[in-house]
Amino acid sequence: MAESAPGPPEPIAPEVRTIRQLVRLMQKYDLTAIDLGEGPNKIRLRRRGSETVGSPAPAAASPSAAPVVPSPVPAVAPIAHPPPATRSEGVFIESPMVGTFYSASSPDSPPFVTVGSVVRPDTIVCVIEAMKVFTDIPAGLAGTITEVLVKNGQPVEFGQPLFRIEPA
Repeated sequence: MAESAPGPPEPIAPEVRTIRQLVRLMQKYDLTAIDLGEGPNKIRLRRRGSETVGSPAPAAASPSAAPVVPSPVPAVAPIAHPPPATRSEGVFIESPMVGTFYSASSPDSPPFVTVGSVVRPDTIVCVIEAMKVFTDIPAGLAGTITEVLVKNGQPVEFGQPLFRIEPA
C-alpha cells in the first residue's frame, strides 16, 4: 500500500494552545505558579528556574485533555515560605489563588482590614492580582483580625495563610 503524503500539520488542540499561552504569560509577568479549575478538571503550572514549567497535577488530568510534556526540570528546591507563627489561637484566611497580595484597592486608599478589624464573611480583606485581573478576597467567616501575615505587594501562593482571625 502506498503511504499518504504528509499534509499540513494537525491543528493544535485548544487545551494545548491555552497551556502554551499561560506559560508565556507566566514568563512575561514572572509568575511562579498558576492553578486553574473548571468542574472536575484542574491544572497546576509551576515554574522552576527561569524558563521551565511543570506539568499538570497528577490527579488533575482529564481523559479528553491533551497531555503536557514538561521540559526537563533542574534540581531546584521550591520557594519556601516561612511557616506562620505556631500559636494555636484563631484560624487562617488563606489565599484562594496565586498572585500578588494588595491590602488596599489603590496605593492612596487605607487597607481593607488591619489588626483588630472586625469582619463578617462577606467583608473584603484584600485584593489578589493575577495576570492583570484583580480579585476581591472575602473573609469567609466572622471574627476579628489578629495578625496580617503578608506584606502589601508580596507574591502569594494558593493556600498560603494571609490573615489570622479569631472567629466570632
